[in-house]
Amino acid sequence: MPTLHIKNGTVIDPSRKLFAKQDVFIRDGVVVDSLPSTADQIIDASGKYVVPGLIDVHVHLREPGDEEEETIASGAEAAVAGGFTTVCCMPNTKPALDNEAAIEFVIRESERVGLANVIPIGAITKNREGKELAEIGSMLARGAIALSDDGTGVNDASVMRKALQYTKMFDALIMQHCEAHELAGGCMNGGTVSTALGLMGIPSEAEQLMIARDVLLNRLIGCRYHVQHISSAFSVELVRRAKADGIPITAEVAPHHLLLTDESCRSYDTNFKMNPPLRTQADVDACIKGVVDGTIDILATDHAPHLAEEKELEFQHAPFGILGLETAVGLYAKALVTPGHVDWMKLIDLMSTAPAKLVRLDKGSLATGKIADVTVIDPTLRWTVDAADFKSKSTNSPFVGWELTGRATSTIVSGQVKWSLS
Repeated sequence: MPTLHIKNGTVIDPSRKLFAKQDVFIRDGVVVDSLPSTADQIIDASGKYVVPGLIDVHVHLREPGDEEEETIASGAEAAVAGGFTTVCCMPNTKPALDNEAAIEFVIRESERVGLANVIPIGAITKNREGKELAEIGSMLARGAIALSDDGTGVNDASVMRKALQYTKMFDALIMQHCEAHELAGGCMNGGTVSTALGLMGIPSEAEQLMIARDVLLNRLIGCRYHVQHISSAFSVELVRRAKADGIPITAEVAPHHLLLTDESCRSYDTNFKMNPPLRTQADVDACIKGVVDGTIDILATDHAPHLAEEKELEFQHAPFGILGLETAVGLYAKALVTPGHVDWMKLIDLMSTAPAKLVRLDKGSLATGKIADVTVIDPTLRWTVDAADFKSKSTNSPFVGWELTGRATSTIVSGQVKWSLS
């Protein structure tokens, strides 16, 4: 394996609270203090940040079943193009990732592709139907990093209680798509805008009701519980209160819920249709505050590819979801760093070190001896989002045409350069 020397960059390593101009040396796929001779490959990171490889714990790679939208290969390519060295894929595939064989398929395909690390998340219930627990123990033993029925919440309280109890036995993590079914069925945020547009809404109470229920169910069980793609102000408050009560709860937020509101839906552009939906400015402000005060623990994209012809359907019939991996760094910088809500140290923590801790990966650090997953970021690089440049097989993004500042320029996985901005 070739040696690598990243020189003249500023290292940001939240695991050591390190922010310093410092070279990084890599040998045999791990970070070392120095090299005995000139490196086989040198990256000049002048004016750039050298950070632990970015980690996204919430992506949809569509394989098996919808390979025309995305595959593990194309998703991994999109990941490294966005600066992500590790992504965790959701189980809402066809068939669902609800058994040991399905978990093994993802792991083997990731190894075959050899780009970003793709780690599977197993389903909580069989076929994600919310009726019977899936093969939780065997999936975790085979390499599932967590459990989720993402795309739908576990609506039956008795099933969810069993899931919490059983998962607690393995000290594993449940990641919940918080949406009460009885309040779902709409296509955008329920409110004045949906009323004006004549579209059925999804009230924020749908999210809040399931968070509140699960907090109650988990009070005595104490399973590690994670709220996916939080979107509403009172949802953030519920998580804040649960944390204050000592309940093991964490939460994530996606870039679109920090930058966009339901006002965008007035265009009837289905690239603004996602689930949970874009909500109000008050909700956006609350999510930002949750990031700042630590109520929201990590950032995750909810990368969700769809075919163009699907997104060309009428708003109420088009599928939920947008791309996220390749625009994440610039969007998070725009939402959080540029306005002064957080600095780059905090941003890298939210995108690397904290996600690694959440799913218990030995990553998110550039300390000596650690696996050399590294992202080089140019914080001043101005660029325009262009769908023609996407590595993903899909192009469904509301951010096409946006001018952003900050972008990954090199992505290194286990000591090997997997992507560089040409």
